[in-house]
Amino acid sequence: MWRYRELMPVFAEDTPVSLGEGFTPLVHATRLGPQLGMERLFIKDESLNPTNSFKARGQSAAITRARALGVQTVSVPSAGNAGNAVAAYAAKAGLRAEVFLPKDVKTPFIRECELYGAGVTLVDGLITDAARVAAERGGPLGWYDVSTLKEPYRVEGKKTMAYELAEQMAWRYPDWIIYPTGGGTGMVGMWKAFEEMEAIGWIAPQRRPRMVSVQADGCAPIVRAFEQGLDKAPMWEHASTLADGLRVPRAIGDFLVLRAIRESGGTAVSVSDQSMVDGMLTIGAAEGVSAAPEGGAALAALEHLLASNVIRRDESVVLFNTGGALKYLDVLATRQTPA
Repeated sequence: MWRYRELMPVFAEDTPVSLGEGFTPLVHATRLGPQLGMERLFIKDESLNPTNSFKARGQSAAITRARALGVQTVSVPSAGNAGNAVAAYAAKAGLRAEVFLPKDVKTPFIRECELYGAGVTLVDGLITDAARVAAERGGPLGWYDVSTLKEPYRVEGKKTMAYELAEQMAWRYPDWIIYPTGGGTGMVGMWKAFEEMEAIGWIAPQRRPRMVSVQADGCAPIVRAFEQGLDKAPMWEHASTLADGLRVPRAIGDFLVLRAIRESGGTAVSVSDQSMVDGMLTIGAAEGVSAAPEGGAALAALEHLLASNVIRRDESVVLFNTGGALKYLDVLATRQTPA
């Protein structure tokens, strides 16, 4: 990731807090693609980042700046993966980490935070409730809040996904990017990076990728707002999905996500939990990629958009697998590989 240091928010004297994040594989889906009648289907596999998800990018940048600013303790509300990344990068930087998780979060997320020496607080409710408790507890103590879009550096880390994608595709854009969306920082960062690359002349101004935001049927505030023509996404009541990263009832950067979708000529779709699991299994069996439910959701969205003729089979499509399957193996225990 830090190959793009000159475009990152660090000063010459700052040493990046790095665990080897970034430049993840862009897998040409040569078995899965033909199954769908596609020759140009790719998977950007973020599961190979440290702590097994794309969250490593944002936290590498955020913790780098936190340490440079003299921070002693960082805090974060998380659905799981962001908390693991904060804990790991804070440990590397010699900072204290306090992670606030929903109490029903999957056990591997809790144990991994503990592995890196972080304090863990389980909160009754969702990530929005965890954010409230984190602010109430950390504010008076001066803890540095690295939650989504509360500080600017996570976006800067995640924008490197777009730089890498362009570099890996010989400085051309794909026709479509299908991105599982919870807090939405990744989509916001990539849209920012497209503008930057064109401004500095790395890519000639051209039609940017159409951005597809994928959410769960049981928690789809961005999809609903897009369909209703709203600029902001009202709170989703009674959010429920097995994909922890998609169980975000209200995204702080909702208006930025919606702007990127609309400016790109993209769309937003929701998919069922069962289709996510089916997608995990299909990606794994066809391409050997360890896909989290969020990655499975991206495939389910592609299948829907192909069937509805929104995406043509001769177009180039990049699915983002934002995390790995290992923390979600329990959801596979009672299910069989789809035929």
